Amino acid sequence: MPSDDRKYKNAIYEQFARVGKAVCNAKRLELLDLLLQTERSVEVLAEQAGSSVANVSQHLQVLKQARLVESERRGNRVVYRIADPAVGQMLHVVRALAEKQLAEVSAITKQFLSGREGMEPVDREVLLQRVRGGDAVVLDVRPPEEYEAGHLPGATSIPLSELQRRLSELPKGKEIVAYCRGPYCVLAVKAVEMLRERGYQAVRLEDGVQEWLERGLPIEISAPKKS
Repeated sequence: MPSDDRKYKNAIYEQFARVGKAVCNAKRLELLDLLLQTERSVEVLAEQAGSSVANVSQHLQVLKQARLVESERRGNRVVYRIADPAVGQMLHVVRALAEKQLAEVSAITKQFLSGREGMEPVDREVLLQRVRGGDAVVLDVRPPEEYEAGHLPGATSIPLSELQRRLSELPKGKEIVAYCRGPYCVLAVKAVEMLRERGYQAVRLEDGVQEWLERGLPIEISAPKKS
């Protein structure tokens, strides 16, 4: 018969494994990354993750059982949010470890960005100085609710879906620095391509709000716009 100490060890590591089992799925990792931006309904998550509502609901239940997310019913909708800031820290560690140990991460990203202009890394300190001096415009191309939940200081909000019809709001005489949800988000990539095709001097900032916070840099929060 197992000793008491062995039973204890087995029980403890089984609980640790609950978290591991919950996140050992690519789509669930993406859902957590989306929820780090701001809380969302199942329907919105499904749209942004390119999956069905039924499939996303199943993934969310797994994450909820592991206490990684929590939910709240609001009328006809169920809204999900990250259960604890430590979830974001865990995702950062997983990503950093994969970047360090798996050459495929760099290779996949390099292939995706190959031939695209304006994708070179932007120095954060230089960016802050240029924004303060009025020489650059920081453009947040995420959905409005994400911008309101937290954005880089002084950033202008123009969601990618609205960018084409709102180009006149951006000055052509200044550098446009577009960002979205971090280094593996493609919204800023598409925004930079669109801007450069129309004659703007545009570059992509790899950082998102989470990366900004992890480096101890300040962010701003906006009150939601009244409809």
